[in-house]
Amino acid sequence: MREAPWKEAVVYQIYPRSFMDANGDGIGDLRGIISRLDYLKELGVDVVWLSPVYRSPNDDNGYDISDYRDIMADFGTMADFDLMLAQMHRRGLKLMMDLVVNHTSDEHPWFAAACRDKRGPYRDYYFFRDGVDGGPPNNWASHFGFSAWEKEPGGEQYFLHLYTKKQPDLNWDNPAVRDEVYDLMRFWLDKGIDGFRMDVINYISKVPGLPSMPGGGLRLPTPYIANGPRVHEYLREMNERVLAGRDLMTVGEMVSVTTEEARLYTHEDRRELNMVFTFEHMYLDAVGEDKWQLRPWTLSELKDVFTRWQNDLADGCWNSLYLNNHDQARMVSRFGDDGVYRVESAKMLATFLHTLQGTPYIYQGEELGMTNAGFERIGQYRDVDTLNHYTEAVEVYHEDPEKVMEAIRRKSRDNARTPMQWDDTENAGFSTGKPWLGVNPNYREINAAREQADPGSVFHYYRRLIALRKRHKVMVYGAYQIICREHPQVYAYTREYQGEHLLVLLNFSATEAVATLPSELPVGRMQPFIGNYPDAVPSAGPALRPYEAQVWRWNG
Repeated sequence: MREAPWKEAVVYQIYPRSFMDANGDGIGDLRGIISRLDYLKELGVDVVWLSPVYRSPNDDNGYDISDYRDIMADFGTMADFDLMLAQMHRRGLKLMMDLVVNHTSDEHPWFAAACRDKRGPYRDYYFFRDGVDGGPPNNWASHFGFSAWEKEPGGEQYFLHLYTKKQPDLNWDNPAVRDEVYDLMRFWLDKGIDGFRMDVINYISKVPGLPSMPGGGLRLPTPYIANGPRVHEYLREMNERVLAGRDLMTVGEMVSVTTEEARLYTHEDRRELNMVFTFEHMYLDAVGEDKWQLRPWTLSELKDVFTRWQNDLADGCWNSLYLNNHDQARMVSRFGDDGVYRVESAKMLATFLHTLQGTPYIYQGEELGMTNAGFERIGQYRDVDTLNHYTEAVEVYHEDPEKVMEAIRRKSRDNARTPMQWDDTENAGFSTGKPWLGVNPNYREINAAREQADPGSVFHYYRRLIALRKRHKVMVYGAYQIICREHPQVYAYTREYQGEHLLVLLNFSATEAVATLPSELPVGRMQPFIGNYPDAVPSAGPALRPYEAQVWRWNG
């Protein structure tokens, strides 16, 4: 296995609108980020992934870009960005930008020109099609509800948008589009940024002809848009023309990707991407890929998914490790216990992510054990996906509003987007003005100031995990072997690298669990490595307390 700095890094994601507000307008900004860089340095992370800060009408919180070479006024100026980047580099932090190039905003000059001149060169930058039988060109549904087609302003044709109607999809089959994308990437790389997280990058090659999905009604067109016929060609071209020869970190967000497909994207000999974000584990509590249809997840399913990804990407490929981000609910509410065992389960889940093979991603507030907000009323939410779902479910399909709200309280992206909880002052220390989105009411108990002052906090546990990962390469590169596979409560595995071994024991339940370890494990030689209870003792059949994590180390 080839070693590399980006494999050994720990990444911290900042959602800028909700991180820190420096000017009191209720919206996080670049100056606010600058003011908290020492906090990130104290935590010990290496790379900051910054969600989009480009100019945008903000229909989808910045993922609808109207100018790739400018900064959204809400966040500041390009001078602020340059200062932020310099201050990060001064502290030894690298910056990974969000690259959103499957689509633009409908307010981007390219789209305006495409609508203005139907015979001009920009028309083929997007997908314009004639309607069929008085309706859209096909039965494709948007990820955010309703049809994926919208009538162009003042025209007769429809344009494709896989997300909101203000996010028209780019036509990557047009070489001019790819030239534009590569040029804007060079713009940011020349500024000195250190990599890209590429938004839904496996959607950039659609099936020719854009055929309707089988069956009636609106259908998500995943088979026709994910991992399309030319996607690898385009990524290799991007690598050759932009990425090659630079010391960069690249990760592709990829909906509906298997381990076999991930190997094609990430194998070190193919020169496409360093790693991908897979969603398979994030669909365990959903029906198919519809996150709003809730179902209970089981530990057996979680083990199966992670074990398959650990094993299948172990040779020449690499994993990204996450359980929450700006698009997902808070992990302690989703996979742990955000009540009695919030602290224990937050530490257990952190142990899980940092002791697997791959690069860990921390989402802002995760290191504090922040929880879902659980807003009661639809009027408290701001996320376009959430609002569209409520409207479609209640007004079109006449579903029970309370059942719709139950799913929203558990799965809405706004659970992750509530303001960062810095202290117990008004608005959690995030802003002196009214926050753009409500603060989680539990901020007086859960906040950074309180956690930094408490040596036993979730925050300091993350610091310990990160520090250990920097000192012990077995946490990064170690071969993974699952044990006690059939245990309904315990997830257990070993790691080994260059003669150093770890045993990881994780209780994913709120009750005590006893795990019988394989007899070949040298229990008597094991030394404590890290755990979220202070007094664990290794044995052949350890009793794990609720949400307990134990990690043991030995050599030889």
